[in-house]
Amino acid sequence: MKFTKMHGAGNDYIYVNGFEETIPASAQRAQLAEMVSDRHFGIGGDGLVFILPSTVADFRMQMFNADGSEGKMCGNAIRCVGKYVYDNGMIGAQKTEITIETLSGIKQISLIVEDGLVAAAKVNMGKPEFVAEKIPVIVKGQGQGQRQGQGQKVVAFPITVQGNNLPQRTLTVHCVSMGNPHAVIFLEADEDLSDELVLGYGPLIEKHAAFPDRINVEFVKFVDRGNLRMRVFERGSGETLACGTGASAVAVMAREKGMTDESVDVILLGGILRIDYGSDGFVYMTGPATKVFEGEI
Repeated sequence: MKFTKMHGAGNDYIYVNGFEETIPASAQRAQLAEMVSDRHFGIGGDGLVFILPSTVADFRMQMFNADGSEGKMCGNAIRCVGKYVYDNGMIGAQKTEITIETLSGIKQISLIVEDGLVAAAKVNMGKPEFVAEKIPVIVKGQGQGQRQGQGQKVVAFPITVQGNNLPQRTLTVHCVSMGNPHAVIFLEADEDLSDELVLGYGPLIEKHAAFPDRINVEFVKFVDRGNLRMRVFERGSGETLACGTGASAVAVMAREKGMTDESVDVILLGGILRIDYGSDGFVYMTGPATKVFEGEI
């Protein structure tokens, strides 16, 4: 099977062209994703992405996390899918607006071409979803203070976690779905984006009982109205260098809290993503798409 390794701001995936390659049956794809994502015994990556035909869009993206779980959407991966289909002549050279089908709906991509190759892309990430049952978040019966009722936003939501040889801690999360669920945590001015916080408490929050489908966890440090610094613990992958839906969730919640303006740069370990969240209610993400190498396994 031939593959291409690509990354978006350091969030790296293995991409397989389903138009040309014989790929496993659906039931076997999760196992394959887990195998090839292994950084010691496989190719290495945050997951596996299949580029497939679609009956409702230009292409379909099926993505799996490094642990074999299937993801609904990945903002960094979808930019790389756009780069792949353009750079490999699967669309015309004049076509820079494409649609890609995902489990969270059809996404519109604007390709940014430099010297005949895609260097970056702008993605319409859709509108954020704040309602508890649609994220989903269980907001009642956890015994950790007052919970918000069904149909309401899950903001300033306290959860208590303990484990990993760390002291018990109550953290305030702001929950939103950008096609997949996110819990955004804004740090106090005197707190750092430490390994203890991200790698210690991140997995505890990911699997907290309040999140029945698990959750992506973003830890955010306010820089100024135009810049936010973030580390992310992704469900199914652990900490990654970037997360497009996570950066979008962070920008949305910061804007909702009045911390930032319509456009903000989210600074991640692997690079910077520009997020625009304007009056139309849609979220737009712009960031790089980079090819690393091709191979055969």
